[in-house]
Amino acid sequence: MTKGTKKTEDLCLSFDCGSGQIGLSEPDRVLQHMAETSSTTSAAQETGTYAIVEASGQQFWLQANRYYDLDRLNAEVDATVTLDNVLLVKDSKGTTLGKPYVKDASVELKVMAHRRGPKVIVYKMRPKKKTRRKNGHRQELTRVMVQSISVGGKAIS
Repeated sequence: MTKGTKKTEDLCLSFDCGSGQIGLSEPDRVLQHMAETSSTTSAAQETGTYAIVEASGQQFWLQANRYYDLDRLNAEVDATVTLDNVLLVKDSKGTTLGKPYVKDASVELKVMAHRRGPKVIVYKMRPKKKTRRKNGHRQELTRVMVQSISVGGKAIS
């Protein structure tokens, strides 16, 4: 056997599908299972309306009636915030891509709560120097609910 080649008996296609072990003896079931899972995920992604917006230096994929955690916003709880930096809008008519932003598009958010993210430990050590520094950080976040996505003054969601 040469370097870089594998024996055919070493290759094995098997995974657990919940109803038992599926192996090479049932290739049709494997392909059918793979086709079912890929078609359901692609159908779910194509039917939804969403917008990609720029907020606090990051880009977020937002859908209506869902909540998201953004970096801390200067707004009171139960206040409404409007984001105008919309980069892309997908609805039933098609996809609108901005250059750099979509004209007359906005996303309306309702502030639900101010929170803090999970603790992240920052540990710095210089080997052989007896220097160690341990620091913790929790990001300040704002949980928002997407009320509506609108283009040209008309809500599309």
